[in-house]
Amino acid sequence: MRILMLGAGAVGGYFGGRMVAAGSDVTFLVREGRATQLRNGLKIESLHGDATIPVKAITGAESPDTYDAVILSCKAYGLMGALDSISPYVCSGMPILPLLNGFAHLELIERRFPSAIVWGGSAGIAATMTDNGTIRQMHPNQIITTGIRADQSSSAAQLESLVSEMTRAEINATVSSDIEGAMWEKWTFLTTLAASTCLMRGSISQILATEYGEEFIAALFDECNRTAIAEGHPPASSPAVDYRGMLFDRESDFTASMLRDMDAGGLTEADHIVGDMIARAERHKIDTPNLKVAYSRLQVYESQRSM
Repeated sequence: MRILMLGAGAVGGYFGGRMVAAGSDVTFLVREGRATQLRNGLKIESLHGDATIPVKAITGAESPDTYDAVILSCKAYGLMGALDSISPYVCSGMPILPLLNGFAHLELIERRFPSAIVWGGSAGIAATMTDNGTIRQMHPNQIITTGIRADQSSSAAQLESLVSEMTRAEINATVSSDIEGAMWEKWTFLTTLAASTCLMRGSISQILATEYGEEFIAALFDECNRTAIAEGHPPASSPAVDYRGMLFDRESDFTASMLRDMDAGGLTEADHIVGDMIARAERHKIDTPNLKVAYSRLQVYESQRSM
């Protein structure tokens, strides 16, 4: 199976690198600067073992080749540019697996490539990319959840083949029978995590140690879950991932990657993660006062950053 991986950052670089090391045929579509870094191999520092992996990288200047599937691992704010980049490689019936958080990107990809198959997916990994291009994994989780969506049953075998490539690389990859529900569960968790840790500029344990921290996190999580229910995706009675437990773990030093983006002075996915959750809640007349305070903080950060 020939796989085109858009991006070689913390998510795409880690998972794609592990797949290459396990024997998968993965080509990275990246910018010129990242392609230069990859000439000396893709470097990973991880609890699962450090590695420098020789990889194939293209920048889009080369003649378009053919692939069996495309994986998108960009940030939401880079999605439109990413879709431009993969356009020469997307043909009718091409499966696209986006590993983005949130939900709106599915609609955007389908509008851009109406004849493609857009699977659902999410990645569970805590990793960052250093200035020299090394991918540093900070927690042992390496999870990918995928699934076919409405009217995509004909692509089930292709998805199983891709998941097999991932599991061969010792990635905890699974096919969900309700991928949109799984994506919503992660989105409610991530929105709560990002809103709380970015507003408070601290970890989950630091927030929970305050007098009203637990009440605040619970209120954020409730606003998100009420929105999910209104959108037709109530939390599962036995969720595959204990997101609630992660949000209320008093020993956790967990923060959102969005906070790390803020600390680094970079762009954030505030609109795609928090803003879109609020917009969907408003369509159902659900009040989200806590989310709105957190979103206002993120918008102030973005305006200060652009000065």
